[in-house]
Amino acid sequence: MSTALIIVDIQNDYFSNGKMELSNPVKAATNAAKVLEWFRQNNKDNIFHVQHIANDVALGFFLPNTEGVKLNEAVLPLEHETIITKHTPSSFLNTELEIKLREKRVTNLVILGMMTHMCIDATVRTAVELGFETTLIEDACATKDLSYQDKVVPAEQVHYAFVSALNGMYANVISTEDFLKQEANSILKNN
Repeated sequence: MSTALIIVDIQNDYFSNGKMELSNPVKAATNAAKVLEWFRQNNKDNIFHVQHIANDVALGFFLPNTEGVKLNEAVLPLEHETIITKHTPSSFLNTELEIKLREKRVTNLVILGMMTHMCIDATVRTAVELGFETTLIEDACATKDLSYQDKVVPAEQVHYAFVSALNGMYANVISTEDFLKQEANSILKNN
């Protein structure tokens, strides 16, 4: 049994002055950095950074060769860490992610990143459909307000609606603090 960390789309366009600013991206990135650091100390060979690069300028963000498309400084990859480029919400669709995970015999995934209602949701659901056991670090994710007709759904409600829908059947949803305690305890028991 092997576990990998999948960091999805923590890119500059989601932060202040970006082309698709989210609600509380710094808090999510700070928590993501804590989980990334834990993996760097305990499981450094199974870290995957996913970067969305827009194929169509009409998307309006994550455009090639812009500051906004770059991975955010909070979670910059180290030289030996894998970067997966994607062009759709799912980190698996038309990418090498599944192949690379299978090569490393990974069975469990820890997923975090941005946006909860789009790329996180798509990635978690696809991961489970592919047979991976999945943990979602919910407070290391961020999203934005959504609207339909004259109804506006605040980002916090969007976030909790999606993580609630994923919890159980699709993922073990957990906070950064609880994940780090749980993993630390697991390591102590195995030593």
